[in-house]
Amino acid sequence: MDYLVWIFLLMCGVALPGRVAPQHTKENVPRLKLSYKEMLESGNLLTFTGFANSSGYDTFLLDEERGRLLVGAEDHIFSFDLVNINRDLKQIAWPATPSKRDECKWAGKDLGKDCSNYVRVLQPYNQTHIYVCGTGAFHPICAYLEMGKRAEDNVFRLDVNHFENGRGKSPYDQKMLSSSLLIDGELYSGTSADFMGRDFAIFRTLGSHHPIRTEQHDSRWLNDPRFVGIHLIPESDNPEDDKIFLFFKENAMDGEHTGKATISRIGQLCKNDMGGHRSLVNKWTTFLKAKLSCSVPGLNGIDTHFDELQDVFLMSAKDPKNPVIYALFTTSSNIFRGSAICMYSMADIRRVFLGPYAHRDGPNYQWVPFQGRVPYPRPGTCPSKTFGGFDSTKDLPDDVITFARLHPAMYNPVQPMGGKPIVVRTNVEYQFSQLVVDRVEAEDGQYDVMFIGTGKESWHDLEEVVLEEMTVFREPTPITAMELSTKQQQLYLGSELGISQMPLHRCEVYGKACAECCLARDPYCAWDGTECSRYFPTAKRRTRRQDIRNGDPLSQCSDLQHNDDLEGFSSVEERSVYGVENSSMFLECSPKSQRALIYWQLQKPNDKHKLEGLLIRSLTQTDSGVYHCHAVEHGFIQPLRRINMQVIPSQRVSEMLLRASSNDKEPTPKRKLWYRDFMSLLEHPDLNSVDEFCERVWKRERKPKGKKVPKNNPGAGIGVKGDKSPQTPARSIQSPVQNHNNQRNQNVPKVPNNPSVQVLPKSAGLQRSQMPVSTVSTEHQTIKPDSGGIAQSTQKVPSASESQRSQQNQGKRGGQTPQRGPPNTAKWKQLQENKRGRNRRTHDQQRPPRSV
Repeated sequence: MDYLVWIFLLMCGVALPGRVAPQHTKENVPRLKLSYKEMLESGNLLTFTGFANSSGYDTFLLDEERGRLLVGAEDHIFSFDLVNINRDLKQIAWPATPSKRDECKWAGKDLGKDCSNYVRVLQPYNQTHIYVCGTGAFHPICAYLEMGKRAEDNVFRLDVNHFENGRGKSPYDQKMLSSSLLIDGELYSGTSADFMGRDFAIFRTLGSHHPIRTEQHDSRWLNDPRFVGIHLIPESDNPEDDKIFLFFKENAMDGEHTGKATISRIGQLCKNDMGGHRSLVNKWTTFLKAKLSCSVPGLNGIDTHFDELQDVFLMSAKDPKNPVIYALFTTSSNIFRGSAICMYSMADIRRVFLGPYAHRDGPNYQWVPFQGRVPYPRPGTCPSKTFGGFDSTKDLPDDVITFARLHPAMYNPVQPMGGKPIVVRTNVEYQFSQLVVDRVEAEDGQYDVMFIGTGKESWHDLEEVVLEEMTVFREPTPITAMELSTKQQQLYLGSELGISQMPLHRCEVYGKACAECCLARDPYCAWDGTECSRYFPTAKRRTRRQDIRNGDPLSQCSDLQHNDDLEGFSSVEERSVYGVENSSMFLECSPKSQRALIYWQLQKPNDKHKLEGLLIRSLTQTDSGVYHCHAVEHGFIQPLRRINMQVIPSQRVSEMLLRASSNDKEPTPKRKLWYRDFMSLLEHPDLNSVDEFCERVWKRERKPKGKKVPKNNPGAGIGVKGDKSPQTPARSIQSPVQNHNNQRNQNVPKVPNNPSVQVLPKSAGLQRSQMPVSTVSTEHQTIKPDSGGIAQSTQKVPSASESQRSQQNQGKRGGQTPQRGPPNTAKWKQLQENKRGRNRRTHDQQRPPRSV
C-alpha cells in the first residue's frame, strides 16, 4: 500500500507542507480557468450576439473622447457604448448595391459570402468625421461617417451623397489581410489593388499630394504580402524625419529560402516621400524592409522558428521615439504547432536598417551582404535638414534612386530582446491570434500585462506565468480583434459571431482570504484588509497586501493566516462515502487554482496523520477513516475537503446479494433493491468477471412480467431461470440454405411451448408501440434445429387455428383452462386470419419449386 501511495505522489509532484520544491510547481498552466457560463454568472462578461444578416466583427476603432467603440462588419457599421456594449447601440446599414452584387455573382463569387460590403477601414478623418471603406462586393467603396464633435451631439450618420472609389484603400476580398492608417489627412494602406488579388502594394492616398505606391510586379519589394499593422514612429524631434513602419508577412524571395516559406517583415518609409523625379515616379524611394526573427535557440545552432506574424502591439514609453514592440508569431508547419511572443526595441530596428543591404551575387546567385559603395545620402534616409540637407525626394541623385530600387531588403534580421521569445506555447490545440498589452503600476514596480486572444475561444493574461484563461464567446470562434480602453479599464474582443466586453480586473473571483488574493499575483488586485479589490497606487500603504513578483502569502498575510485558516476550515466541504472491501476507490478533490498541489491525510482514531494517496487500488478494513484534502501553493496550505470513508466487508455484501437473489424469486412490485446492481459493480469477489455480472442482470431483465413460468416446463425458452443453454446475441449468421428455408417459413410461425403465455397475432399495420391495450406480446430466445445451434430472437406470432390447437394441447397436458382474448377483438382476429390466408396462398404460388 505504501508503494502505491509513493508512486502516486511522484506522479502528482506532491511535496510535504512547507517544503514545496520549485521544480514541482505548475507554472505553465493558467492559475484560473473560467468557462463562459462562469464568466456570465460572475458578471464579468457582456456579449453582443451579432445579427443574422451580418458577420465579421473584426474592424475596431476606439474613440475614448466620445466614449464609443466603432465596429465594422458585414453590411453594417456599429457604435457601442464603452461602459456597456449592450446599452445605447447605434447601427448603420451599408450593404452593397444590387448591381454590384450581380456583377460579383457573374464573376464567379459566392453571392452569400463574398458579394457583401465588409467594412475594413475605420480611420478618424477630423474632429467630426470618420473615413470608412468597405469591400463593396469586390468593388471597394469609401465614404464619410459623421460623428459630431462631442458625445452630446448624438450624431451617427453616413454621408450617402459623397462616395469615393476604394481601390488602393480597401481590399477587394474580405479574407485578405490588410491594414491602414490615416495621418494628417493622408491614408496609408497596405492592400491588394486588383480583382484577382495579385497586385499588392503600399499606398498613400487622399490629401493634396499625388497618390504614391510601391513598385509594381517586383517580388524584391513585395512578394504576396499579408499586412498586419501600420504605425507612425518619430525618428527625431524634427517632424520631417517621421517614418511609417509596416508589419507584414510575405513569401520568401527567390534564393532566400529553399522551398515555399513565409517570412515576417518590418518595413519603413518616410512620411514626406514624394517619389522620384526621373525614376520611381510616384513610387516610394525610401522603402526598406527587414526580417523579423523570433526563434528558440536549439542545440548545434538549429533554432525553432516562429515565422507567421499574427499581430503587433506598440507599448508607448516616456520617449515617443522608442516604444516597445510586442509581436505575436505562430508556426507555419503542419507538423509542429506553436505560438510565441517576442519583444523588439527601436534601437535594434534602426541598427538593422543602417545596413548591410541584401544583394544577389556569386555563382549560385544567392543573397549576400552588399560590400560595394553605398551612395550618399544613404538610401532610406528621409529628406530633411537633419540628415542630408535635401528638401524632397525628387532632389535625390539618380544613383540613390537606382540603388534603392534594386536593394529594398536588408541582409541582417531584427533579433528580439534577450535573443528569444518571452512567451512560448507548444503542444496545445490552439494558437495565439491577437495581442494587447497594458502597463500596470503595482506595489513592487511596473508590470506589462498581456491579453492574448487565441484561435479557439479563450484568452490569457500573462506576466511571467499564465494567470487566467477564460472563454468569452458562447460558440468556439477565433478572436479576430482586440482593443483595450485604459480610461474605462475594459477589454473589447471581436470575432466572426459578435462582440464581447470584460473588465481588466476581476479581483472578486480569487477568493475571500488574504492568501488567495496574494497567490493570484494579479497586478490589478490587492488585499485591502477586508477583501481582494482593485489596486490603486494612491491608497494607504499599511492596508495593502500585494506581492506580484513572488506571490508569497506567508510574508504578506502571516498575521492574518490564522484567521484565514479558521474561516477556510469551517467552510470545508464534508461528505461520506462507502467502499467495498477488495474494490478500488477514487477520492476526488479539485482545487480552484490549477497551479496548486494536492496531498491527502488519513485520520484514524488514536492515530497520527499520515500521507495518503488519492487512488486506492484495493480497499481493506484499515482504509476506513477521515481523509483530509489540502491544497499547497507557495507554501500556503488550504483545506478543501473532508471525506469520511467506511469500508463494507465483502462477507456482508455477499449476504446482501444472497438476499437479493432470493427476493428475485418473489419480487415485490413496489420494492426495489436499489443497491443490488451498485454493490455488484464494486468488484465483488463472487463475480469473477464483468460478463458474469452482466449475465446475471440480463437474466433478471428477460424474465416475463406476466404470470410466473412453472419450473417443471421442459419447453421454456432460454430466458427461464435454470436453463443452461448458451446465450448468444439475437443477430445470427446463417448459410444460404438456411436463409432460404427461413424465408419460406417466415409466414408459418411456431406456437410457443409455454402454455401459460398467450401470444396474439401481429397486426400488419401496427408497430409494437401502437398495439391495442388488450394485446400482450412477449419475446423468447429459441434455438432452431436447422440453424446450427445459434440462438435467435424471434417473435412468436401464431395464427388463430394454431392458437386453438395449442389451447387443446394445454388442456390435455396440464388440464389448465386456456386464457381467452377479449371479446371485442374477435372481429379483428377474423380479419387478420383472412388476410393471412390470402398472403399465404399468394406466397405459395410465387414460391419456386423445392429442389431435391
